[in-house]
Amino acid sequence: MHMADALVAPAVAGTMYVCSAAAAGYSVKKVREENDAKKIPIMGVMGAFVFATQMINFTIPGTGSSGHLCGGMLLSALLGPYAGFLTMIGVLLIQCLLFADGGLLAFGCNVWNMAFYGCFIGALLIWKPMMKKGASRAKIILASILGCVLTLQMGAFSVTLETLASGITELPFGVFVSTMQPIHLAIGLVEGLITAAVLVFVYEARPELLFAAEGESSGAGRFSFKKTIAVLAVAAVLIGGGLSLFASSNPDGLEWSMERVAGSTELEAEGGIYEAAASAQEATSLLPDYAFKNSDSALGTTFSGIVGGLVVVLLCTCSCYAFRFFRKKKTA
Repeated sequence: MHMADALVAPAVAGTMYVCSAAAAGYSVKKVREENDAKKIPIMGVMGAFVFATQMINFTIPGTGSSGHLCGGMLLSALLGPYAGFLTMIGVLLIQCLLFADGGLLAFGCNVWNMAFYGCFIGALLIWKPMMKKGASRAKIILASILGCVLTLQMGAFSVTLETLASGITELPFGVFVSTMQPIHLAIGLVEGLITAAVLVFVYEARPELLFAAEGESSGAGRFSFKKTIAVLAVAAVLIGGGLSLFASSNPDGLEWSMERVAGSTELEAEGGIYEAAASAQEATSLLPDYAFKNSDSALGTTFSGIVGGLVVVLLCTCSCYAFRFFRKKKTA
């Protein structure tokens, strides 16, 4: 659901940058008040895990479309809404700059559509209330599916609103909405099942790692903290470096909807700001479309999956120390 620059007008792009930046600033403030240094490796590893899983587009049967994990609900269920939101920003930033996935001008829109709803609406209005009296497998599965479906529907609707407000494409609002919402309902259901599977594993391995799961004590799980993190890290490498080779070639939900409504996914917008954004992104995208430049080699996809995950880990970890996240409070 990464929006391209051609879908948004500069005024809309600027507005969404401000909204996303405000949410990020508040999240920085809230995370700096926390005192849980264990979240630093979780941010890095789970950021890499979400990056890897987003490389795998799964086919939506009978539609000719595909979808991929957004990850906001998954991250916030482990890290809480604030650290989860900041981790999602790191993932989307690396995708945008290093792989040219999502427009640079539309980056604020993509942060809002793909990260804000999952991390704040999903975590605070669905996950937290359901885990208030303790977690269980049934609660985790239900919260994951409800959260992913709702927040993906909200994200898809925001895409149509931002496109409407921009007024620079020939996508009729009513038709666009009626195409976007059903396909993202199906994608949300699949994402909910994937999210539930990961969170059930964490619940059985280290239940205290779940956000807002009251009554879960450390040492009650099957694995140690380090082993749990190691399993998730290995999974990220295998998914990004191996399973990504088998991703569906069908267009994702947004591209599929655009093609059905406008007949093409190759929309263009003219203007100096679009050219400047495209030039800046071209300069930073060393692995455009998760491949070596001017090459169709599968090695490029594997390399992108592994390197991208490592860069996300590095960005998240360095940011934690740069912004002094989870710093230990001095005791009197």
